[in-house]
Amino acid sequence: MKRTVRSITTALALGFALYFAARAIWWIVQPSAPLLMVSAIGLYLAATLTVVLAGAAHSIRLPVGPAMLALGTSVAVPSLVSLSLVATAREAGFATWYIGAIGLLAVVCIVRRQPLCGWSMLVALIVSASIYLGLGNAFTLGLVGSITWVVVAQLLVLFWDRAVRDTERLADIQQAVSAWNATQEVRQRERRVRAQLALAVAGPVLTRTVASRGDLTEQERLDARLAEGTLRDELRGAVLLNDAVRSAISDARRRGTMVTVFDEGGMEGLDEARIEQIRDELAEVLENARSNRVIIRAGRDDTVAVTVVGRAAGGAHDDDAVDLWHEIRRVQD
Repeated sequence: MKRTVRSITTALALGFALYFAARAIWWIVQPSAPLLMVSAIGLYLAATLTVVLAGAAHSIRLPVGPAMLALGTSVAVPSLVSLSLVATAREAGFATWYIGAIGLLAVVCIVRRQPLCGWSMLVALIVSASIYLGLGNAFTLGLVGSITWVVVAQLLVLFWDRAVRDTERLADIQQAVSAWNATQEVRQRERRVRAQLALAVAGPVLTRTVASRGDLTEQERLDARLAEGTLRDELRGAVLLNDAVRSAISDARRRGTMVTVFDEGGMEGLDEARIEQIRDELAEVLENARSNRVIIRAGRDDTVAVTVVGRAAGGAHDDDAVDLWHEIRRVQD
């Protein structure tokens, strides 16, 4: 669509340029200096082709060089045409072709995002036409049309650029909404998975508790504590867990170890393969842990993804003694 619009506008510009050139050649009064008239026509056609085609394949903005050529043409062509004719013939239909021609050239400059050059060309045209034709005659011989073209072109460019910006803004908003919807869908799936896990873990224990009216055996009480811990782990640090880690935590708790899991974003930014490696290493550490209490923390750190701390009761000054300290780095050594 963009290429089609550009092709149509290019064809229109070149078509109008040829029309003005043909109008200039169709003189009914012999110029007193025909070479000046021919030079004006040649200069105008060369400038128009340059302004329309220069750099159009890469950018809509007209390069500075062709813009300066167009500005110089807008100053030179009216003088060349007027000086090629006697004063009495300067108001003839073929002699005023440059008014519309320079107006068209200014429009092309504005469309190609050189508005300062386009408006300067219009000012130069008004001054030249006023000198050679008189301001009143210039307006009746086509200057009003050139001014109208330039004003309309400037307004259209402004509206077009605003429409493009609004479209880009709407596209960004749509992308943000789509990303938000995708995030919500992922969170909903995560909530459904966790709810299903909660039912699978706690459901049998709750059913047994209700059926026995709270009269549970020691094994059932242990299962209830394990279920509570499992649910707490899923809420606090689901990203740290896989089947191996869950199994290792469950075995540690059955041995009497208190296990606490905290996820504070330590795994953010890591790819899935590295996350799985961290989980496997964590499971191996937990399998060999014999501490009374184990704390697993995934804190925000530039180098360490997960820290495992084990404490044994009965340390110095009646404080817990650290007997396990293991750091799992974000990047594998």
